[in-house]
Amino acid sequence: MNKWLDFKSIKREVSLESVFRHYRVELRRSGKDQYRGRCPIHHGDGREAFHANLARNLFHCFACGAGGNVLDFVAAMERCSVYEAVQKLHTQINVSDPWMPLPNGKELVTKRRKISLPLPFELGGVDCTHPYLADRGISQKTAREFGVGFYPGPGLMRGRLVIPIHNAQGELIAYCGRSLDQSPPRYRVPPGFAKSEVLFNMHRAAATEESAVVVVEGFFDCMKVHQAGIPSVVALMGAVLYEPQRGALAGRFRQVILMLDGDATGRTASAVIAEKLRPISTVQVQRLPAGAQPDQLSPEAIRKMLQNSVMSRDILH
Repeated sequence: MNKWLDFKSIKREVSLESVFRHYRVELRRSGKDQYRGRCPIHHGDGREAFHANLARNLFHCFACGAGGNVLDFVAAMERCSVYEAVQKLHTQINVSDPWMPLPNGKELVTKRRKISLPLPFELGGVDCTHPYLADRGISQKTAREFGVGFYPGPGLMRGRLVIPIHNAQGELIAYCGRSLDQSPPRYRVPPGFAKSEVLFNMHRAAATEESAVVVVEGFFDCMKVHQAGIPSVVALMGAVLYEPQRGALAGRFRQVILMLDGDATGRTASAVIAEKLRPISTVQVQRLPAGAQPDQLSPEAIRKMLQNSVMSRDILH
């Protein structure tokens, strides 16, 4: 009989706590169900770089970037694939038989969908008053509302401006770190972050009573439009609209105003995205001056530009 690995059951059955015991991982409690300590994967010097939430069965290391569920942890420890990690769990940690019979003897092929799970921690000591924010036209009020600021702590985001990213339910799922001195990479996200599944600021935009939403490219574009008094705004985190993002927009808003950058990339993307959205939403493209970006405009200029849009009149208060 043909069989397949039941990954979902394994992740449900096996706790991180039991796996930590097996690998003799030493962590200290830092909150309810929260633990932290030196990373057992890369054995770095950061004494609190490794974070784990036992209730959610999730872990993340800010130093080496490793993170995920119990299978990801075993795979990282053993330097093997997730498939091999399942077998090691079965033989080494006494997990029940992970193999399940296939119906009618048919072959089963599944594509794993990348989903960014809620983080079991929040970064502390984020400075929302850093001068870089003022230089970009972001007020301290906006910075605090979005949780954006300079992070001096250890790990992957050290010395960067961190931007919290939430899912549509408002759960924190990642931090993006922006370089302040133009050193590469300009933007850094944790390995495995599923950008295509998320619209930045969707949880705030969806909480409004508006039927229209402004769509921009970047984080700072989004914050500047929000700061101009238009809370119904989301960012693609790029110039591509992915199918999950398309579904999220159509599922919440009847009207979409595309306000992408005024360069060649932004104008081409506007045309492509508009065609994708028109079968399911009413779409209007708001063209910016050549080479301009929303985050370079004043609040007054943003509001004046959107006043010319029939769709945006209801979201201008």
